[in-house]
Amino acid sequence: MSLVSGKVLVVVVPVLWVAALGSAAGAIYCKHRARELFVELEQLNARRDNLEIEWGQLQLEQSAWSTHAFVERVASTKLHMAMPPPKEIEIVAP
Repeated sequence: MSLVSGKVLVVVVPVLWVAALGSAAGAIYCKHRARELFVELEQLNARRDNLEIEWGQLQLEQSAWSTHAFVERVASTKLHMAMPPPKEIEIVAP
C-alpha cells in the first residue's frame, strides 16, 4: 500500500463513518416526524368527523324548526296568535 492511498484511506473512512451516522440519524428523524404527522392527521380526521356529525344534527334541528306544526305552536304559545274564524277571513284579489 502506498503512502498516498494510506492517507486517503485515513481521511475517507472517518468521512464515510460520519456520513453513515448522519444518514441514520436523518432516517430516524424522518420516521419520528412521519409518526407525529400521522397522529396529527388522525386527530384532524376525528375532529372533522365530529364536526360532520354536529352539522348533520344542526340540519335536522333546522328542518324541525321550519315545520308547519312548530310554527303554529310558537305562534299560539309565545306570540299569542290565533286563527281567525272563517267568517272574518277576507281574500284580496289583485
